[in-house]
Amino acid sequence: MTTTTSVLSPVYPLGTRVNERGRLDIGGCDAVELVREFGTPVYVVAEDDLRARARAFVEALAARHGDYDVLFASKAFPCTAVYRLLAEEGLACDVASGGELFLALRGGFDPARIYFHGNAKSAGEVREAIQAGVGHIVIDSLHDLERVERVAAEMGRRQEVLLRITPGVAGDTHHAISTGQADSKFGFAPVDARAAIERLADTTHLDLVGLHFHIGSQLFELEPFRAAVRTLAALGDFPVYNVGGGVGVAYLASDRPPAVADYVDTIVAAVHSELGPDKRLLLEPGRALVANSAVTLYTVQTVKRNVSTWVAVDGGMSDNLRPMLYGSRYEALVADRPAAAADERCKLAGKHCESGDVLVRDVWLAAPAPGDVIATPVTGAYGYSLANNYNGVPRPPVLFCRDGAARVVVRRESYEDLAARDL
Repeated sequence: MTTTTSVLSPVYPLGTRVNERGRLDIGGCDAVELVREFGTPVYVVAEDDLRARARAFVEALAARHGDYDVLFASKAFPCTAVYRLLAEEGLACDVASGGELFLALRGGFDPARIYFHGNAKSAGEVREAIQAGVGHIVIDSLHDLERVERVAAEMGRRQEVLLRITPGVAGDTHHAISTGQADSKFGFAPVDARAAIERLADTTHLDLVGLHFHIGSQLFELEPFRAAVRTLAALGDFPVYNVGGGVGVAYLASDRPPAVADYVDTIVAAVHSELGPDKRLLLEPGRALVANSAVTLYTVQTVKRNVSTWVAVDGGMSDNLRPMLYGSRYEALVADRPAAAADERCKLAGKHCESGDVLVRDVWLAAPAPGDVIATPVTGAYGYSLANNYNGVPRPPVLFCRDGAARVVVRRESYEDLAARDL
């Protein structure tokens, strides 16, 4: 297919362009035609983009460190098809609930390469994890330690574990997604970690093989990662170090997150300097793998001009809760004419009965009108996983697009689905 010169923001998936019909093209698929066939709202994943991002992390780490693994932090997009694709790309996986464990196994991950996290794991979830044969369970507190130890003993199993450390390092991010500061619900402060390490040395069913930290999400600065590694180094010598994820992504064209190579360089240099080059090193990118791979498409229902121009679409906080939770900012365009001059300043609003249901508070659009298709990029992380049924709105489908072909990997919910659990 011939194309015109793309005028799109770099935040869109790789290969996204303006096609010969003057429309947005994702994974070789015309966005307007996708909407005609599958409806809106709809999450559209560019499969080649997702694979390329996975390979970038694997190749960057493989070039710099010998014994390593890249884990998909699956809370970002816990969709069976995403698990399956990333398992095919050779990634391992972390999960934070029994449900995510179920999906990861269903998606084809080797249980030995699954890491089970969580600050409030139930005994049932621990039992499910050990029964499945997960490689490692991450211990988050003394009560968590006691629970995992008790379940392992009841099952007559020996389980390898990591200890989550809260290193007292806070990255520059929203408070709701900052996890490395001292006052956190996650992990052990270094002073408390020593007691947990001593306790684990005396257990007969748990084998402490290493330490873990995750200091937060959507981080643009790299120095906090160095500081966190230095904190781990003071706690002893272990064969495995999981340094989490959290590297930021570009939601706006003006954003400048670290390149994958720079992020990996920083981590590896710090580990080699503070811990040595012979450790097993684990990274847990989640958002940085999946966020930019997806675009959400909506249909404009109304345009209201009062003090502002309100462009209301057929989705909103039920399919993308992030702007309401964190004040997250997005771009948007009219997919029917992405190259047209964006000449009207608008507020892109959802359909839900909340004044705060606004997807983008300040966006320039090209003469928006009812029936137009609106695209919001960078919705591959936490859109699907935070989706809900507020106002009884069924959750959207997920499409994978590649080489001009689209396939449904998650169907749209029906009204019947809304009552499927009723008794």
